[in-house]
Amino acid sequence: MSKKGPIILVDDDGDDQEIMIRVLEELKVPNKLLIFNDCGAALLYLRKTDEQPFLIICDINIPGQNGIEFKTEIDEDPQLRDKSVPFIFFSTSASQPVVDIAYKKLTVQGFFKKPENFPEVKRLINRVVEYWSDCKHPNSF
Repeated sequence: MSKKGPIILVDDDGDDQEIMIRVLEELKVPNKLLIFNDCGAALLYLRKTDEQPFLIICDINIPGQNGIEFKTEIDEDPQLRDKSVPFIFFSTSASQPVVDIAYKKLTVQGFFKKPENFPEVKRLINRVVEYWSDCKHPNSF
């Protein structure tokens, strides 16, 4: 993780992408936002880039490889694990079984149900960004 690195958004919903763009603009988050419609493209980027992303925000329900499968691949790849990029799920799917898998089988740093209105999305994303901006990280020394 690099506090100046890009924020990676993996979400196939164009409306949710637009909301995230607007939220980050209104919060004046300086990090570049990279949007991926599918997990395969995001995984390819993470494997090839020299950038240290600040944060990965991922939906669960994505056609093809879903968010759980995407995070599993990250966890099983030593190079990607060493990047230690904070990974949060941000999804309308927040059932007990899915949350259990995220925390008990994967190494996620948060699981958030997408709020239904813009002010709540903004409040939540602000808290997430502030938290990770204040955290110490193994790649920040």
